[in-house]
Amino acid sequence: MRNSRFTSVLLAGATTLAALAVGVGPAAADAPSDPAAVTASPADQDVEVFAEDGAISRAKVPAASPFVAEPSMGVTAAGDGAVTKIVNNGSTDSKLDVVMIGDGYTASEQEKFRKDAAAKWKDISAVQPYATYRKLFNVWAVNAVSAQSGVSGDPKQSTVRKTALGSRFWCNSIERLLCVDIKAVDTYAAKAPQADLVIVVANTAKYGGAGYGSTQSPLGYEGIATVAGGNGASGQIAVHETGHSLGKLADEYVAEGQEPYKGAEPPQPNITTLSADRMRQDKVKWYRWLGKASPDGGTVGAYQGAGNYPSGLNRPTDNSVMRSLGREFNLPGREAMIAGFYRRASTLSSATPVTTRLTATDHLTVDLPVSGTKLRWYLDGKEVTALRDHKAIAVSDLGPTGPKPAVHELKAVANDPTSAVIDPALTPALTRSLVWSVTR
Repeated sequence: MRNSRFTSVLLAGATTLAALAVGVGPAAADAPSDPAAVTASPADQDVEVFAEDGAISRAKVPAASPFVAEPSMGVTAAGDGAVTKIVNNGSTDSKLDVVMIGDGYTASEQEKFRKDAAAKWKDISAVQPYATYRKLFNVWAVNAVSAQSGVSGDPKQSTVRKTALGSRFWCNSIERLLCVDIKAVDTYAAKAPQADLVIVVANTAKYGGAGYGSTQSPLGYEGIATVAGGNGASGQIAVHETGHSLGKLADEYVAEGQEPYKGAEPPQPNITTLSADRMRQDKVKWYRWLGKASPDGGTVGAYQGAGNYPSGLNRPTDNSVMRSLGREFNLPGREAMIAGFYRRASTLSSATPVTTRLTATDHLTVDLPVSGTKLRWYLDGKEVTALRDHKAIAVSDLGPTGPKPAVHELKAVANDPTSAVIDPALTPALTRSLVWSVTR
């Protein structure tokens, strides 16, 4: 779901807004080297590199690719740009929309692309908190028809294939770094009805990918993840990358050659200059989680080294997915991800528009995509307890009284009572209400 007002602002100045939104401008001295906080120039993208052993590092790459195949004489291949909804959980207005774009798939390989895309989403949505919240998501597949099958740099560095998005290994002389052409990606992402997350699925079984966390699209999405469609381990790359784009999380690993961090307290929720004792004392950052067992292993505390810096910044746990692949989100990270889901998706929706004037003969149904969500119904401000947690109701069961004709207010309120979100600043996003008028 894309906020139209926010999108219009992005169209006017995406780069400036991105820097202000996280409280760190690209020129800020000694700011954490976090892709959610740094906006690279169009010609110079700050990307993450993912090694086969799960280690993560950084590199600078150009935004354009020399291997993009331009349409011949302006002719577009049949089926190019076609959009298929491979996961349909409801209206884009209430869901978080993931757009997957294939590259290196010929016209006859588009079904293979859709299967690869579905498999990648299955891998991503198996990780918590995606697993619990998977019904908040729609997944779209956008066909990008390439004249040649496969991608450059596979199987050899000298291999060249002209493709729709210009995907290539050996980007910046790093074998497993799988780069794309940012402009081409945006062109295809625009073909889907919404784009909250964008993942490029390359037609290759070779392990590799990239995280374009600094990319801010005029379409409203943040970041691009590239993954190898035929490699089962590459889905974790997208999981890590969405930690930045959805959770606004910083990296928890240390970049080679960095000096100790000496800057101000960063805005990201999973890195801090403070010790565990100081967090408790000041009641800030993840102090509520301190001492609790975390799903990524160990206990939440303050571990030295984060935000790419070897010291001066602490992280919540020893080794979460924001530090190395193949791991889980830690407790503060999981909380941030759920909050990110609800910034774009809703815990309550209905196929009946709230502008509909209901009568006693009508029936009303609502959707609660998250298991365990509590639902309450209110008529003129008073709860109708008999309808508690009923997703389908008959308006006649409400029993409005009083003189006729009369207009009454019917409100449905849904709340996700998850224990994974405990920050009072985030809990309001767990509640959503819809209001209709009822004519008696």
